Amino acid sequence: MIVNAGRARSLRAQLPPLARAFHHSRTAQASDFVRIVEVGPRDGLQNEPSPVSLETKIELINKLGDAGLPAIEAGSFVSPKWVPQMAGTSEVLTQMKHFPNTKYPVLVPNMKGLSSLLDLLAAQPANTSEPLTDEIAIFVAASESFSRANINCSIAESLDRLAPVTRAAIDKGLRVRGYVSTVITCPFEGPIDPHRVKDVARKLVEMGCYEISLGDTVGTGTPKTTRDMIDAVSSAVDVSMLAAHYHDTYGMGVANVLTAVAAGIRTIDSSVAGLGGCPYSPGATGNVATEDVVHALHGIGMTTGIEMGKLVETGAWISNILSRPNASRAGTAWLASQKRLEKDKAKL
Repeated sequence: MIVNAGRARSLRAQLPPLARAFHHSRTAQASDFVRIVEVGPRDGLQNEPSPVSLETKIELINKLGDAGLPAIEAGSFVSPKWVPQMAGTSEVLTQMKHFPNTKYPVLVPNMKGLSSLLDLLAAQPANTSEPLTDEIAIFVAASESFSRANINCSIAESLDRLAPVTRAAIDKGLRVRGYVSTVITCPFEGPIDPHRVKDVARKLVEMGCYEISLGDTVGTGTPKTTRDMIDAVSSAVDVSMLAAHYHDTYGMGVANVLTAVAAGIRTIDSSVAGLGGCPYSPGATGNVATEDVVHALHGIGMTTGIEMGKLVETGAWISNILSRPNASRAGTAWLASQKRLEKDKAKL
């Protein structure tokens, strides 16, 4: 049966909102694979109040790699004076296990950080089959107040500072990923105009970033505000170049992930056991838990290549090491279910 464009729009309009959203995503992007970028070892650990040992960082990354995570943020080349938990990133990169087909991006805030990374890569033996990393991440904010509080400069100044970093990284064969923080709300300014996010994202693409991660730093986003922001940004940047990064402060992380997937986004940032927070956003909790995201995505028929059992075990392990509650509801439920099954088997 042939249906003209007007009739097709009419039929879509009759669908329930969520069904209509997923209909759009399936037609916009045929792929059912969602790439998960695990940010726990960097964005998650950097806010921990107690020191995290080098051995723990390495084991966490190795466990995540063994669980099948396709991309794992391994650390940050930032001054330990400002982010003590990121000390030792060079040692992490050289001592951890590198899984085939897994990316290990690192955050690089400035030219000094890039120089440190390039020195490390130059010292790598020439006969090494895989580089320690082939990707960096840079970050800017969509809020002037947040930018000044976080890095003590305006948005325009931060972009000017990052332009030569991006060019130098690309010249050395590194891919560059751009983060935009406070895409929904700023802790100082309140709601952010989605078109401000669009303008910053477009400038990062023009600078040479291959992907733009849109971060709800405060965690106030809802499916509506999330979709409005994505629609605005995707009017200037192709949705295939966008990633979603949500904090779970108000319990909307998974709902916003599904909204992003419905909008056509196929890269999601998340943190095992819901690790994370933001020192410049009072009350902001951790990133949406990777276990919760994978559970939800698998439940709607998407694939991730991640082994849920190993992921859940990793979340429980790091929560125990850090002496903190496991923030993943899917993870704790999965573990409880496994214990119940084991108990039932023991009775037989």
